[in-house]
Formats: sequence, C-alpha cells, structure tokens
Amino acid sequence: MTKYYNAMVVFEEIPDEITLAINITNCPCHCIGCHSKFLWEDVGTELTFEELEKLINENDGITCVCFMGGDANPKEISDLAKKMHENTKYNNIKIGWYSGYDELNKNIDLSVFNFIKIGHYNEKLGGLDKKTTNQRLYKIEVNEKSELKFNDITYRFWKKQI
Repeated sequence: MTKYYNAMVVFEEIPDEITLAINITNCPCHCIGCHSKFLWEDVGTELTFEELEKLINENDGITCVCFMGGDANPKEISDLAKKMHENTKYNNIKIGWYSGYDELNKNIDLSVFNFIKIGHYNEKLGGLDKKTTNQRLYKIEVNEKSELKFNDITYRFWKKQI
C-alpha cells in the first residue's frame, strides 16, 4: 500500500510547471545525506486514486502532479499515473515521478509519464542543481512512430554563474 506524508504546490521540481509534489513514504533507498529521512518510515495517508483526485481538486492552477518517491511500490505509482493519464478531465495536467532508483522497474508503463527523475542521492555529487550530479530528469515525449523519446533536461536546474 502506497502512503503519502504531505502534498504541496512547488515551482522548481519540474521546469516550467506549477507542480503538486506528493511526498511518498516508506522510501527503501535510504540515501546517505538524505534531506527527507522522515519519508523512510511507513506512515501517512493511503494514496488511492480517490485521494489523488481530492489532492488535485484542492489545488487549482497546477499543471503537473509529481510523485516524490514511491520506490517501495513502483507498480502502484505507475497504476495511479495510468488512471490519471486515462482520465480525460486530467488531460491538461502533466505527470512526473522522482525515483531514487538508478534504473526503473522494467514493468512500469513509462508512456503515462511526462517526466521521470532517476538516480539515488549521492551526497558527494549533489542533487539536480549540481553539474556533478548522478541524478537525471527526463522529459518523455512520443515521436511520430509512437516511440518514447527521453530528453535529458537536468541542465535546466543548473544556475548560470554571474
């Protein structure tokens, strides 16, 4: 069962999007230097599709929903994204997933996501805002042959030095 700790509207997790970031608990990654150790515990509210709809409806103006974690139950995250993707009332809302795994489970339907972040947090390499990071954020697009194309947009987090 997937649970979440909280959800908040953020502006920097997905470039150019007003994102409802949903913090998923029971994280199995336990990265050294993790800034969200409270998400390691199996606590919070069950994240059913009905609960997801409630969170979306409570946050007018969002352009993206991003699951922040969920690596303990990747199929459940994929299933929630798929239900959202298939529901026409959410056609204007993009879907993202921040995974702490270096590779995603092969059984995940990546076609229902618009953005995927992969990579464990490596304290020595830094997060997405560091050019040295091992983490990557991909924008997923479908080409004319209905194939998925993964565009690495990690560079969008790197601030220019003045």
